[in-house]
Amino acid sequence: MSQRILIALAASSALAAPAMASGMPEAQIRPDTEPALDYVPAIGEANQDQRSIEDRLALFTPTTDPIRHSIDYEIWDFALKHIVLQMGPPDHKWARRPDPVMGTRIKQGPQSGYRLEGSLVMFRFLDQPIIDSFTEYRQDLERVADTLDISALPRNEQLAFWLNLHNVAMLEQIAREWPVREPRDIMVGGEPLDEARFITLRGVPVSLRDIRENIVFRHWKDPKVIYGFWRGEIGGPELQRHAFTGANVGSLLDVAALDYVNSLRGTQKRGQTLAVSTLYTDVAPFYFRDFETDLRAHLAKYAEEDVTEFLGKTRIVKASLSETDIADLHGGARPPNYLFVGSLPGAMDDPLTGWSEKMGQAAFQVLQDRARKLQNMYRRGEPVGRVFFSNIDLPGDPPNKNAVE
Repeated sequence: MSQRILIALAASSALAAPAMASGMPEAQIRPDTEPALDYVPAIGEANQDQRSIEDRLALFTPTTDPIRHSIDYEIWDFALKHIVLQMGPPDHKWARRPDPVMGTRIKQGPQSGYRLEGSLVMFRFLDQPIIDSFTEYRQDLERVADTLDISALPRNEQLAFWLNLHNVAMLEQIAREWPVREPRDIMVGGEPLDEARFITLRGVPVSLRDIRENIVFRHWKDPKVIYGFWRGEIGGPELQRHAFTGANVGSLLDVAALDYVNSLRGTQKRGQTLAVSTLYTDVAPFYFRDFETDLRAHLAKYAEEDVTEFLGKTRIVKASLSETDIADLHGGARPPNYLFVGSLPGAMDDPLTGWSEKMGQAAFQVLQDRARKLQNMYRRGEPVGRVFFSNIDLPGDPPNKNAVE
């Protein structure tokens, strides 16, 4: 019988997700022209620094004879469902230009044309006790690694652990620094967030980049693992509302891959060029050494109708899509702490029904736009949600069908 290790998240409080609202459709915005980034794979042996990293993290190399333990992430799953707002499946349409705050020319909230894709976190509602609980939870995961040999778990259990630890730590650090416009601007102990080794596992200092590149990318061959790492940016893979587990990690990564590959932040057609996210150049040394050929094969695996057409009607691939703004309902800024007064008769008659000072006009506008997007998709007969099964075996299924290679 499998031993189950329960990880408790101390000091938590439930945040009610705001209700969706409807509104009138407006014009969409067009993408800005961005310089293309060509990727040329590096050739040569690893340098001394890389060998040093490999030696330092060698104890996390997966073993070939796993023990049948599992880790319970129920509390982290609960937290995600109360702080993450998913924007629905991608429809490959640009979000309309946001309105300025009423009575001003100031624009609040997320400005990106990608803001109706992926997911947004409700950082505005995370008070200090909740933020502290994320730190305690991350430290709990560190203690699990001290008492349990993560490398000896089944590979899906290991992968779920690394994905959850990375995303908990990323969320913790962004929440501590919020309000902040771009997560990559955050410094931890004088080092960039991605490089700071503020995580300690079995006495080894580990960074977020270490977890991604020197543990997971090094030991997992399937490129869909890249979609499980949340970077806090609106242009990257989404933070899902489910904790990863050994049972669901394969299915959740497939859902995340479908979302990203078929989104504007993942792929766009610009004439004869297939524009793709710079995420793909970041991971190219691990998964796309023959960049265009390997990437096209990967995209084709998850492409839906629009992207399949892009693949067939483009000649070259350019990594030119990037959006580093924070994936936050309020755009990395506090809403203004004033109320508006209309000077003309009827000027303030129900300007935005349902929004409050705490929510802010801009965040409420995002919710309206989200509701409008889902309503339009529903009217067009497009799916507005996805259902996945991670624990059902059907006749003819291969053994370990959800195993991530």
